[in-house]
This record gives sequence, C-alpha cells and structure tokens, in this order.
Amino acid sequence: MDKFKNDFIFGTATAAYQIEGGFNEGGRTPSIWDTFSKTEKKTYCGHTGDIACDHYHRFKEDVKILKEIGVDSYRLSISWPRIFPSKGEYNPEGIKFYKDIIRELKEKEIIPALTLYHWDLPQWAQDLGGWENRECVYWFQDYCIKVFEELGKEVSLWITHNEPFCASLLGNYIGIHAPGNKDLKKALRVSHHLLLSHGQVVRAFRKFQFANSSIGITLNLTPAYEASKKEEDIVATKISDGFVNRWFLDPVLKGSYPKDMIELYEGMVGQLDFILEGDLDIISTDMDFLGINYYSSGKIEYCADSELKFKGIDGGKEKTAMGWEICPDSLYELLIRIKVEFTRLPLYITENGAAFEDKVTEDNKVHDIDRINFIKAHLEVIQRFIEVGGNFKGYYLWSFMDNFEWAYGYSKRFGMVYVDYDTQERILKDSALWYKKVIKMRNL
Repeated sequence: MDKFKNDFIFGTATAAYQIEGGFNEGGRTPSIWDTFSKTEKKTYCGHTGDIACDHYHRFKEDVKILKEIGVDSYRLSISWPRIFPSKGEYNPEGIKFYKDIIRELKEKEIIPALTLYHWDLPQWAQDLGGWENRECVYWFQDYCIKVFEELGKEVSLWITHNEPFCASLLGNYIGIHAPGNKDLKKALRVSHHLLLSHGQVVRAFRKFQFANSSIGITLNLTPAYEASKKEEDIVATKISDGFVNRWFLDPVLKGSYPKDMIELYEGMVGQLDFILEGDLDIISTDMDFLGINYYSSGKIEYCADSELKFKGIDGGKEKTAMGWEICPDSLYELLIRIKVEFTRLPLYITENGAAFEDKVTEDNKVHDIDRINFIKAHLEVIQRFIEVGGNFKGYYLWSFMDNFEWAYGYSKRFGMVYVDYDTQERILKDSALWYKKVIKMRNL
C-alpha cells in the first residue's frame, strides 16, 4: 500500500474528566460525572476522576511524551465547569490551564484539536434541568463563544460534541452514564438539544472568521448486521442502526430525523414536541468535517423482551478486554457508507483503539502486541478507503494514556502509555514505540 501523505494527521486523544484530576482546583466546580461517580454502585469499585492521571499538574511532562512519540496532533477536551464554575460566572484561571497546554503543544509543533463537550456538563447546569432544558443550548453557546474568544487564534481544529449518542441515550435512557436517568423521552429530548447546540455553536464560530480553522462534530458509529435473513432480524437491525447511527447522522447531514425512528419513538413516548420549527435547519448547518469514533460492530437479532425489540449477540469474533469484537472490515464498510449515503466532507477517525490486559514486566516494559495489531488493521482499512478516493484526513488513536474509563473506572486500559495510578509513573508501551515509527515513516 502507498505511504500516508505528509499532510495526513497522526494523532492521539484524551478527555478532560478522564485524565485531568484537579477536580476542585483552579476554580473548577463539579460536573455531572463528579456527581455520578460518587454515587454508590455507579462506577467500578466507586472509582472517580478526582485524581485520574493528575494531568492537571503533569501536563508539561505529558506533552513531552507526546513530542517523543511524534504525534502530529493531540485531541483534548475542555472542562466546561473549569470555564464557567457557576451560571454566568467566567473563570479566567480555568481558561489559563488550557492556554498553558496549547502553548506547550505549539512550542513542540503539535497541533491542538479541541473538543468543547466530552460529557462533563457542569452540575449547576444539571441542577437547572441540564440538556433536557432547552436553555442549556444557550448556556453551552455562551461557554463556547468565550472559549473561541480566548483560544480561537491558537486552535485550528474544533469539535463541538463528542458522541452525543452516549451523552443522551446511554446517560438518560440506558442509565449507565451520567446523569444516570432511564427515561426514553427524556433521552430523546437531550439528544435533540445536544444536536441543536452543535448547530448553534457552528453558526457562532463562523462569525469569528478565524483563518484556516475548521469545526465539526464527532459521532460514535457502530455498523449493525442482521443475525439472519429472517424479516424480524432485518427489522431489528434497522432499528439498531436508527438508534445508534441514523438518529444522529441524519439530522446533522440530511437535515431530518429518520422517519421510521420518529414513528417508532412517537409510538412509545408520544409526540416529540421538543423538535421545533427551524431546529433542523440549525442542526444541519454546514460544518467542515465529520469526526467518527469507531471501535466495533454489532450482530443484531429480534428480541421480544427488549423495549426497542432488538439485542446484540455474539458475532464469534476475537474480542478486546471490553468484550467488543474486533471488526476492522466493518470500518471500511462504514466509511464507504458515509461517503455514498451521507457526505463528501473530510473525515477523521477521532477515536479508535482497544483495551487489553496490559502487564508491566520486571524490566518496566509493556508488550501490547494485541493493541499494535488492532491499530495496524484499522490503519490498513483507512489506507484502502483513501485509495478508492475517500476524503480522509487523519487518525486519532484512543487513547494517549490509560485513564478513567467512565463506569469501568480504572479497570480498563486503552492507552499507548501505561499509567501507574499509585505513583503516576508513565511507561511507553510497545504500541507507543510502534506508533512512533509509523508516524516517522508515514507507513505501516
């Protein structure tokens, strides 16, 4: 296969709550993930992000490691409750932290890519109704405008939201993410307001007219395959695809919600009266790229006991430590589908990676060949897509270092850098050394 071009971005990614710590420092107030993780039985062994990787105090050391690996770009997220610790109260100390990180990155010629929302809604906003409250759209817009004012001239790549599926449906319907609700209509309202805020923020961003800057959204997409050719399995698979993928792709890229899902949801929860006239025009405001987080695919069959009448079943493939099947070929099919059905916008993989059972050897090394094989297989797929004319711009490995894996706490390790949570020592795993070579050679 051909080498990756010199302008192809090899990056890596993290999120604020997962690595920063410093939960009560610098003027920061709690987010919904502080509250959720400190609620009994919500996370593995009651783990929280209070300390995490202590990146709040160690960011200079961490940026040096990024430079050593040689990444072109580093995707990080901004903690909203650091910037607005209470409603309408701006905290300059909070933004200074990110200015300092960006300065370190740029001094080392690493492109900062900023995610504005990676699930850490301020608790003050949740107390006022959170994303269920349409006003939250405008609180978010105000926060983003302030960040643009302060950081806009230093950052060229912006992501409004990370995985609105998780923030809405996992957090408010399935209940395994913050804030932990189990109410479908509430979750659908949240999803709509998240997408509406995306459109509003893209429009606000355009007014700044930053040179050579781009903005998009990151969606987590999971291809669905029917377990059999039975009609009921085919229908169940279409529902699964609508639930995870089309409910977010369609409004952002087509300006409409999928009709089959509207009918299904309204049959379950009544009229979706929170979708107001003009909203979809805002949601589908032209953006500059689409970010895709890809981890796995699903085999789906009909399930009478499920409220949505589908369930995922074992597809018989090798799995990561998360129990997720390793399916690089499904990524290729997904990228082709996006190109054919949805958009010719530039595409980025903004997250792709795997958790495995990493062990430190006596000589202080981590031999994670499974992770290397996982990343290599997915990068090969991306090369194939580029070769058939895919408009693909960059790959962000998830994740830079081991971190707080949401409800799984510190029990799962996704990093190419190992973190000893007792000592905060960082150890470059074999995957980091391999990725360093790939980046330098622009080839696998």
